[in-house]
Amino acid sequence: MKKTILFTFLFIQNILFAQFSERNLSAEKWKFKNSKDDIWLTAMVPGTVHLDLMNHKMIPDPYKDEKEMKVQWIENEDWDYQTKFTISEKELSNQNIDLVFNGLDTFSEIYLNGKLLKKTDNMFRKWEISVKPYLKSGDNLLQIKFKSAVNVGKDLAKKVPFTMPESPRSFVRKAQYQFGWDWGPRLVTTGIWKNVKLNFWNNAKLENVKVEQKSLTKQKANLNIHAEIFADKEGKYVVLINDKINNIQLRKGKNTIQIPYSIENPKLWQPNGWGEPNLYNFKFSLEKDSKNIAEKSERIGLRTIELVQEKDSKGKSFYFKVNGNPMYVKGTNWIPSDSFLPRITKEKYQQLINDSKEANMNMIRVWGGGIYEDDEFYKACDENGILVWQDFMFAGSFYPADESFQQNVESEVKDQVERLQNHPSLALWCGNNEVDEAIVNWGYQNQFNYSKEDSLQVWKDYKKIFHEIIPNAIKKYATSDRRMYWPSSPSIGWGHRESLAEGDSHYWGIWWGEQPFEIYNEKVGRFMSEYGFQGMPALETIKSMFSGTPDLSLQNGTVKAHEKHARGWEIIDNYMQRDYTIPTDFIIYNYISQLLQARGMQIAIEAHRRGKPYNMGTLYWQLNDCWPVVSWSSIDYLGNWKALHYQIKRSFENQVVLTEEKNNILNFYAINDELKKFENVSLEFKLIKFNGESLAAPLIVAEGKDLESILKFTSMPINELISESEKSEVLLHVILKDKNNNIIAQNDHFFAKLKDLKLPNPNIQIKKISTTEIEISTDVLAKDVYLIGDTHFSDNFFDLLPKTSRRITLSKPLENIEVMSLRDAMN
Repeated sequence: MKKTILFTFLFIQNILFAQFSERNLSAEKWKFKNSKDDIWLTAMVPGTVHLDLMNHKMIPDPYKDEKEMKVQWIENEDWDYQTKFTISEKELSNQNIDLVFNGLDTFSEIYLNGKLLKKTDNMFRKWEISVKPYLKSGDNLLQIKFKSAVNVGKDLAKKVPFTMPESPRSFVRKAQYQFGWDWGPRLVTTGIWKNVKLNFWNNAKLENVKVEQKSLTKQKANLNIHAEIFADKEGKYVVLINDKINNIQLRKGKNTIQIPYSIENPKLWQPNGWGEPNLYNFKFSLEKDSKNIAEKSERIGLRTIELVQEKDSKGKSFYFKVNGNPMYVKGTNWIPSDSFLPRITKEKYQQLINDSKEANMNMIRVWGGGIYEDDEFYKACDENGILVWQDFMFAGSFYPADESFQQNVESEVKDQVERLQNHPSLALWCGNNEVDEAIVNWGYQNQFNYSKEDSLQVWKDYKKIFHEIIPNAIKKYATSDRRMYWPSSPSIGWGHRESLAEGDSHYWGIWWGEQPFEIYNEKVGRFMSEYGFQGMPALETIKSMFSGTPDLSLQNGTVKAHEKHARGWEIIDNYMQRDYTIPTDFIIYNYISQLLQARGMQIAIEAHRRGKPYNMGTLYWQLNDCWPVVSWSSIDYLGNWKALHYQIKRSFENQVVLTEEKNNILNFYAINDELKKFENVSLEFKLIKFNGESLAAPLIVAEGKDLESILKFTSMPINELISESEKSEVLLHVILKDKNNNIIAQNDHFFAKLKDLKLPNPNIQIKKISTTEIEISTDVLAKDVYLIGDTHFSDNFFDLLPKTSRRITLSKPLENIEVMSLRDAMN
């Protein structure tokens, strides 16, 4: 009898001092049903109710045909999920057991064995519940009962004495784009959208680790490690940081400790284009009586980031200084890459970030109408040197600020700051997308007949959330080096002159204002954080919109349904007829629409870069799509590069030579965004007829100047270069060279509108070099060469000068490659 008691005692002791462990409940057998029904069906976790219904063929795929409208009823229903799981006596013998939901969408009640544990009201929060008292040995029943976010939102809206725009979405802490946007469908999801797990722990748990960078020199990085530890009982513990021992004393309950840590001869994390994004691995362990009871791992980068705003004669600067150097920002805006979030894979995140890196980007803005992205997104940005401008998830509406909403937002900020703050890619927290602008410029107050008191309340609520609650929460939960905050993007609306003199700017005079692309040359702000134009996706992606045989016609209902802007086709046509002949053939129209989009963004980016250092950043709208659609993206839903993305890669090169035609004068600029200097650079000009004839010997302009950041060369009157009659059949090839005559950058300038060019008929030849490499050549100018095939081409939609060739790599072998040029499309 004594031996049995002793064995049991030793067994329990062994369990109590076992390492922290967790169990994935997502892998259990989940079921779901409409709350009004009795029949349970199998479900996937993580998942959404739409995906579960699709898996059971109870609804059509809303991405196909015009089926989006056939699934709208789902958002008005309540849905139940449940699973049974077995708990062993061994698991139950742990001192503490926590049930953790990393994401519940959105309003739910959590029950364990019939006991109501928690009510949730925020898709972006992590829900952690101590559940040991409610578990039992053997079978346990976990239920999550979801309420319709639309119906709950409507009920919340009734509590406000005036009509809120975009109601009810602004009352719901949920991904705002799911309520529909001008590039995305209305698919208001519900479900367990992230993993569920049980955490088993004894004595103490390591809740959070934050790495604060106190100082950074070439010789040493001084860090402060902030650890939050919850202890079941007071006593002596040991914290190991990469096996370095630190003895600590913990009291019962929550403890916050600080431990200094240094790195000798640190290697900097550099943004893309400046060097390697060096990373350091950290392992944090918590021990009690020589037993490992908890551990966490983090991967950090050592860098400094400042947002510099200094008054000058023209307004106020707005630029990022990285590792002590002003950085010209080149990048894009990111939206969720699927309307059904659990479908976004690790591989898709990695591919999109790799595509961004390949296109010479150094920053991505995570737009405030989507989600705080998965850890894989930030990990990929860390590894590829892509800085992140992180919006909080508020977009284009008015938001309440009652006590409950305030508390909910602070908890949301806490969860996201603690999850993301150690990522070296994280550059800036931003309060919202276009909420300030919506209040000031969009006229909702008149539309909904607000009283003076109503309008004052809206502004008071705005100030409360975005100037108090969020920045105060950042100060409370982020380390001192991760608190950089900007209340709203943009800071001033695009209709105001001041928007170009300070802060960040969203310029939508093109598209929304329907101004010509050339207006971009005049509308250059300090930091352009949004601007864009629509283009069609790849033909493969358009075909994927159909459940049956594709009908490739602009009049087809499916094609129309996948353009979410009410006047989208009309606006595209209006712009297209200015520069091109509008094609009647669908495939050629698709090609021209992509060229049109790329041309508009090229004009914008070149204007921004010529404005350096007045302008220090350009983030086009947008990188990606959440479904197959005609949109502003440069990469479509299936991952195909549109003409825009190929152009972005060229326009974002670290060194470019740019032309500007103004008042019959041709200006020349050399731009360098790297940290190195080019000494004694020169320009070489070649006037080339489209048929290949050279009009004159190359002209070399050497002014004995060095290129550090931006260099403007001597301007040239156009009439001294060519006659009026030659403008439609001659181009100017510009080459920037260094002191050793090496080519730094080159560019081509055309003197006439695209539709007025007298393009010859090129004889384009494709020679196979290997299974994954081709050489393409032409006898005369081949403008906007379009390679067509089921592979990714290393370059596409490019100009090929007369009697030249180019090597192109393929992502996979392809037997037949079709080719088209602008000459084919215009004729």
